[in-house]
Amino acid sequence: MHQHLNLQVRRAFAVKPLLFILASFFAQQTIAADANTAIDLASVPVTGNPLGVSSDQLVVPVSVLNGRELSFKRESTLGDTLNGIPGVSATSFGPNSSRPVIRGLDAERVRIMQNGLGILDASSLSFDHAVSLDPLVVEQIEVVRGPAALLYGGSAMGGVVNAIDHRIPTEKVEGMTGRAEASVGGANSQNNAAGVIDIGNGKIAIHADAYTRKSSDLDIPGFAVSKRKSLAGTARENRSRLVNSSAESEGGALGASITFDNGYAGVSYSGFRNNYGTVADPAVRADMQSDRWDFASEIKELDGLVNRVKLKLAHTDYQHQELESGVVGTTFKNRGLEGSLEAGHADIGKLKGVIGMQFQNSNFEALGSEAFVPGVTTQSKAAYIYEELGLDQLKLTFGGRIERVTLGAGAFKDQAARNNSFNPMSFALGGLYTLDSNWSVATNLSHNERAPSYFELYANGEHVATGQFEIGNSNFDKERSNGIDTQLRWKDANHSFNVGAYYTRFSNFIGLLNTGVNDIGSGLPIAQFSTFAATFKGVEADGKFKLSDHWNMTVRADYVRATNRDNGDALPRISPLRLGAGLQYQKERFGARLDVLRAFKQDRIDSNELVTDGYTNLSALATYKLPTTVNLELFAKANNLLDQEIREHASFLKDIAPQAGRSILLGLRTDF
Repeated sequence: MHQHLNLQVRRAFAVKPLLFILASFFAQQTIAADANTAIDLASVPVTGNPLGVSSDQLVVPVSVLNGRELSFKRESTLGDTLNGIPGVSATSFGPNSSRPVIRGLDAERVRIMQNGLGILDASSLSFDHAVSLDPLVVEQIEVVRGPAALLYGGSAMGGVVNAIDHRIPTEKVEGMTGRAEASVGGANSQNNAAGVIDIGNGKIAIHADAYTRKSSDLDIPGFAVSKRKSLAGTARENRSRLVNSSAESEGGALGASITFDNGYAGVSYSGFRNNYGTVADPAVRADMQSDRWDFASEIKELDGLVNRVKLKLAHTDYQHQELESGVVGTTFKNRGLEGSLEAGHADIGKLKGVIGMQFQNSNFEALGSEAFVPGVTTQSKAAYIYEELGLDQLKLTFGGRIERVTLGAGAFKDQAARNNSFNPMSFALGGLYTLDSNWSVATNLSHNERAPSYFELYANGEHVATGQFEIGNSNFDKERSNGIDTQLRWKDANHSFNVGAYYTRFSNFIGLLNTGVNDIGSGLPIAQFSTFAATFKGVEADGKFKLSDHWNMTVRADYVRATNRDNGDALPRISPLRLGAGLQYQKERFGARLDVLRAFKQDRIDSNELVTDGYTNLSALATYKLPTTVNLELFAKANNLLDQEIREHASFLKDIAPQAGRSILLGLRTDF
C-alpha cells in the first residue's frame, strides 16, 4: 500500500509543475480579446472522409464536438461526454468507466481512436475498465455512425469515435496559442484543471498539455439499488451516495513537429494515470496507467500519380491493476504497436481517392485470481481503398477493406494453447445527391465482416464486473452483416436539419447469452458467447435553427430496435426512444442555454433484464465573458435539475448504480 501511495506522489510531482508552467504562460498574455468573440476550432471532421470535406458534404453520418461546445459538454468519461448525441448512448459503469454505444452496438464493434489510431487498453474486455483517455485535453471528438466507417478498422460495425488532441502539431504555428480550464463542484465534488499550449516559429511547433482530476463519491437521488431490483430480493442500501465511485487521475503530453510548406513530421509522448472505484464492489479499486509514443508525418502536393502520403505509428504500454482492499488481485496488461500508411492519388478525371495499409500487433495478459481470459497475441494486417466520383449533383463513394487477423492464446485452466485466423472482407457503396441549394439525400450500402475478439473466443471464468461466468467459443467464424443507411438533409443559411434511418442485418451475430444454468464452483449464472441472426434498425434526427439574433434552438431524437431473429427476443441493453430539445441565448458577454432530454421507458427487454423507467433530464448552462484583456469566461453548468432517478438501460449496472442527482459545476476557461 505504501508503494502505491509513493507512486501517487511521484505522479503528482510529474504533472503539477507542467500545469503551473502552462498557467503562467496564460497569465502573462496581453492579447486583447473582443468580448463577443469566442475562439473555436473549425468544425471540419477528418474521420468521415480521408479526402477531408465539411460535414454536410459527407456521405456517412458524422457528429463533431469541438471548441466551446465540447468544453461545456465534457464529462469525466468519453462515453458520458458523447451520451445524447443522436445514435450514441453509453455503457455507464459508474461515473468513472463509460464507453460509447453506437446504434445499440458496443465493445469491439465501436472503434475508439486517438488521432486516427486505435486506443490500446482493456476497456472493451470489461465494462468496469475505463477508456485510457481523458476528455479534458481533447480538442475535437468525431463520431462516425454506421458500418461505412470500415476504413478505420474491420471491427467498427457500429461506428468510430476519434478523439483529436493535436499532440503532434500538423500545421505551422507562429507564436503561441493555447487554452486552460478549471472547474469545481458537480455531483461528485470534482476538482479539475487542464492546460494546453502550442508554441512555434513557423518551422518547429511544440505542444504541451497536462490535466488533473479528482472527485469524491457520487451524490445520487434515492437509493443506489432500484425498486425493481429490491423487489427481486436485493436490499436497498447506500441512500444518496454511490459508494466507491471516487476517482483521481492525471496525465499529460509533450509533442513536437517540423512543419514545412507541404507537410509535417513529428513525435509525441503521452502518459495517462487513473485510480478509481469500480462501484460494483465497494472493496475494489482500479489503478490504470498507459504510456504512448506517437509518430506522424504527411507530405502533400506531390507531383505524379501519388500526390499525398501519410504515415502514423503508435506504441502503447498499458497496465490495469485491480486493488482489493489495497492488495493487487488481478493485473491486465496490453502492449502493442499500431500503424497506418496512406497514399492519395492524383485525380483521374473526376475520380479521387486513397489507398492504405494498416497493421496492429498486441500482447494481452491477464494475471491473478479473477482472470477469465488467457494471454493472447493478436496480429492484424489490412489493406483498404476509398474512391470518390463527383458527377455534378451526384457524388458516389466506394470503400473496400481486406484483412488478415491471427490470434494465439496460451494455455488457460483446462484448455490447451489455441490459434485462430480470419480473413474479413468489407465494402461500402455510398452516394450523396444534391436536390437543390437546400436539400440533399445520402445513402450507404455496406457489407461487413468482423473477426471475433479474443474474449469472444477464449473467455472461461468468473467475470465479477458483470456477475456472470463467461464462456467463449474458439470455433467461431467471422461475424457478418449487411446494412443500409439513408439520410435526408436540409440546410438554409443558419438553419439545418437531418433525419435518417438505418437497417443492419446480421447473419452471424456474436452475443453473450445467459444459459439459465449456474456455475457449480462460483454459483454465478453461466453466460455463453453464441452466434445467431440479428437485426438492428432505427432512426436518428437532429436540427439547429436560428430564431433571432440572440436565440437558437436545437432538436434531436433517436430510436433503435434490436432483435434476435432466431427466437424473436429483444437483445439486451438497448437504449429506448429519446427526444431532446435545447434553447440557447447569447447577447454581448452573457450566454445561457436550457436542454431537456426525455428517455422513454424501456420495456422491450431480454429475459434476463429488468424494465427501466423513463426519465427527463433537464440541464442548464450560463456563461459570462469577463471584461479583461485576455479571453476569460466563467461558466456554471447544472445537471438533472429535476433531481430524477436516471438509469441508463444500456448499462450493466443500471439497477445498482444510477446517474448523478441534481448538481452544479462552476468553472473558468480561457483560450488565445
